[in-house]
Amino acid sequence: MQETIVRFENVSMQFPGVLANDNVSFDIKKGEVFALVGENGAGKSTLMNILYGINTPTSGEVYIRGERMVKHTPAESIEHGIGMVHQHFMLVPSFTVAQNIVLSREPRKNKIFYDLKAAEKATLDLVENYGLVVDPKAIVEEISVGLQQRVEILKTLYKGADILILDEPTAVLTPQETEELFEVIRRIVREKDMTVIIITHKLNEVMAISDRVGVMRHGKLVGVEETKNVNEKILSSMMVGRDVLFDNMDKTGTPGDVLIEAKNLYAVDNRGLLAVKGLDFQIRAGEILGVAAIEGNGQSELLEAITGLRKIEDGEVLVQGTVINGMNPGQVRKLGLAHIPEDRIATGIAPPSSVKDNLIIGKERDSQFAKWGMQLKKSTIARYAKELSEKFDVRGAGIETPVGSLSGGNMQKVVVAREFSFDTPVLIIAQPTRGVDIGAIEFIHRNIIEKRNAGCAILLVSADLDEIFRLSDRIITMYEGKITGEFKEGEIDKMGISYYMTGDRSEVGGEQ
Repeated sequence: MQETIVRFENVSMQFPGVLANDNVSFDIKKGEVFALVGENGAGKSTLMNILYGINTPTSGEVYIRGERMVKHTPAESIEHGIGMVHQHFMLVPSFTVAQNIVLSREPRKNKIFYDLKAAEKATLDLVENYGLVVDPKAIVEEISVGLQQRVEILKTLYKGADILILDEPTAVLTPQETEELFEVIRRIVREKDMTVIIITHKLNEVMAISDRVGVMRHGKLVGVEETKNVNEKILSSMMVGRDVLFDNMDKTGTPGDVLIEAKNLYAVDNRGLLAVKGLDFQIRAGEILGVAAIEGNGQSELLEAITGLRKIEDGEVLVQGTVINGMNPGQVRKLGLAHIPEDRIATGIAPPSSVKDNLIIGKERDSQFAKWGMQLKKSTIARYAKELSEKFDVRGAGIETPVGSLSGGNMQKVVVAREFSFDTPVLIIAQPTRGVDIGAIEFIHRNIIEKRNAGCAILLVSADLDEIFRLSDRIITMYEGKITGEFKEGEIDKMGISYYMTGDRSEVGGEQ
């Protein structure tokens, strides 16, 4: 029988107006992979933050190795062998791998001088011991996202962690990188008797890597199951409280006229370096073109060039036959384009403004909401915002609440609700379900398909390959600003396409 290494007893966490955890009790065994799943706001991250010492529970007890933790801090959690790798990495980009790993615990010569050679040796020792291969001398900003994640894991191992919390660990990884990570997890659990806790929303990965899974809903623990006794359908129903039917999305109609076209398109990034290099593609009415690429390979600059947020250096983009070169975002919108941006906080919402005000951005002067284009019809706006919030299940507050105070997933719902409410023939969509729970993912996906079936031309960029494959009629892959492959629905699988995403087509038979 496995030893209990972490135990939650009747843990509740009350924030102002929100009961994030409600009388949660379960245990985690030494030497297991435990997955924690649930919708946005289900309380899973709050619970792990309590374990790591970021939050102190309002009531209840947390035990690590049988010892009750009382108002413990992250530093104390680290001393008890807890390590946490956050979804957004906390690395210094200009530092080497070794410098990042030993940060705050740097080896010293004569207790005074930084000993870089000792730091590099310590890193090599960790690499050899745990099989997480990475170059200690490499600059972090110059290595892949998958390798950066390895650096984060090595950081926790350097501090002596044997209980590892991974928050959405595969969110920005390719399928190969995901499988490499899972191999590492299996190895350290098997060979080092470590415990790994994974917070995730990817149920196929729960089935692939975990021994047991805990499901949370509305702050409560719905149940803990052995993974071998459940499947994705059972887990999604436990999470949402109803059946979730992702695969029942019928695509109807045939593609029509070309509504979006790029011709030999070039654009530079914020450093002035070429990020989009000679792209050519077309998207027709009633068609979804998916872009599969590892983050940082020009897809962000592509979308910004198409939507008027970034200058087109050469070539041209046409929206409904009109060349948009030199137009600003407002002018491009008037051609019949709606845009769900990649960075919802920077370009998707006005954080200090209310949910209500964010939902009518772009429509403030419409006759529906303003008299003579100036005087706002407050009651009409409030009614419209309430209906849209309910339709898209925006949770956490009322329509007068500042949108910046909502969770990331609910901010995203506000952006999606607003952009889908525009009756436009062209949709540019980036990361539509990032940070959004499984029930809302299903809802958003159905709405995207409905827009496609109604004749919209849709350009979709997503780091989630499942999403790209589920929604796209055609897929293009990008690597270092160029198109490396183009595939119709059903022509290639996720593992095959990931080679094109890394610029290596030798594994799948060379150029298309």
